[in-house]
Amino acid sequence: MIISPEKRDFSTIFHVIGRLCLGLSMFMLLPLFCALVFGEYEPFYDFLIGFLSTASLGFVLMLLFPFKKEIGWQHSFFIVSLGWLVASVMGAIPLYLSRHWESFLDAWFEAMSGFATTGLILVKDLDHLSFSHNLWRHLTMFIGGQGIILASISILSKVRNGSLGLYIGEGRQEKIFPNIIATARFIWKVSFIYLTVGVTLFTFLLSYKGLGISKAIVHGFCLFFASFDTGGFAPQSQNIAYYHSFSLEIATMVFMLLGAINFNLHFWLWYKNKREIFRNFEIRTFIISLFSLTILLFFSLKPLTHSVIFRKGFYQLVSAHTGCGFTNLAPREILSFAPLSLTLLILAMGIGGGVCSTTGGIKLLRLGFIFKAMAGEIKRAIMPHKAVYRESFHHLKDTLIEEKHLKETFVIVGFYFLVYLLGGLMGLFYGYPPLASFFESVSAAANVGLSLGVTNPGMPSGLKLTYICEMWMGRLEFLSIFVSLSYIVSLFKK
Repeated sequence: MIISPEKRDFSTIFHVIGRLCLGLSMFMLLPLFCALVFGEYEPFYDFLIGFLSTASLGFVLMLLFPFKKEIGWQHSFFIVSLGWLVASVMGAIPLYLSRHWESFLDAWFEAMSGFATTGLILVKDLDHLSFSHNLWRHLTMFIGGQGIILASISILSKVRNGSLGLYIGEGRQEKIFPNIIATARFIWKVSFIYLTVGVTLFTFLLSYKGLGISKAIVHGFCLFFASFDTGGFAPQSQNIAYYHSFSLEIATMVFMLLGAINFNLHFWLWYKNKREIFRNFEIRTFIISLFSLTILLFFSLKPLTHSVIFRKGFYQLVSAHTGCGFTNLAPREILSFAPLSLTLLILAMGIGGGVCSTTGGIKLLRLGFIFKAMAGEIKRAIMPHKAVYRESFHHLKDTLIEEKHLKETFVIVGFYFLVYLLGGLMGLFYGYPPLASFFESVSAAANVGLSLGVTNPGMPSGLKLTYICEMWMGRLEFLSIFVSLSYIVSLFKK
């Protein structure tokens, strides 16, 4: 089907983008209120300017571009890809005004990293960043983890007819309810219940470690947003190592794993069959993958004691595999790992967590499909010539693996590998070592956030833009972006 947009199409698209800007401006009121509570007057004006700028853009777009046409699939994909870019640019405004970022490009990088739940940072002097700016950095992960568009389709009546395309356009393949609005609200319900539990637990652990109650509460919110939404930001420059708490590390691992699980599976465990956790194809794939990588990591770090391997090695592996990016090590300590250990972390980051979760990467379901397909071909080769063999899997229900599943899997996996490769080659082009270049590229494109030190305010602007594009493409899983490019190309053919 050839895409041939009309003026009415773009009017509808920009009208919805305006509504998304209004929604985003409402979220900015939270750090603005935080600035008032803590007496942070300069940050208050930063967020006031950010709020007014974003809300004004939203009103202008809505007035200039009336809603003229029902939202179709092609509109949805263009709205998603453009909406994420606009949200990250507008979300960068209060960050840039804080003067903790050297340029607007750096602030945009940080905002995209937050919304894409990546966790790579370019902030300077993070330890002295205001509570309100820190809260906004982490809040972007909470918004992006659930989905910027998903947050809007729950409340914007005019986009409900096109909500399925908007939902799928954000890189989600599975509905929980037939009604997308109900699906969106369930995801937010789950998130807020875990928010209550997580913030309470983290606040208690931080208070026990000696943080003041107000600081413990703010850090508790930040750590929950970063762990459950697998984002990886932290309020302090030392990340999780700042707290020197083994119990906190265990707690963050629990929420990393919860965030990496398919929201559909959360629904089944809450409302249907709790035994699904033992039968689910994705969970089994995750257990096999994590166990295999852990064994290999154990041998690659064998000179270290078992306690050090668990505290330093296994924590990085879980963080990488769930796409969180938390670390209890400095970049130079991770860089001191053996090449095999770093390669295992790259594999874990590249795979990621479950579909319809807050993680990025190839996803466990696709990895399972690949191994199922390989096993099926081997079985067919050794079976009698006339025998008919069909592979199946259990993911919420028993399903036969069809050719369309495999085609989609290999196409998406191929695109991920291509983006991983191109990002790594860009790192090489700018003179970084091969392993560090590919480590950083996979971390950006799979929305993880672990770093070997390549990502820093002094790195070339070209590499910053490369990672911004990787984070954006990896979070949306390519489909929305390709449709958007088709829209743009069609304009030049008229």
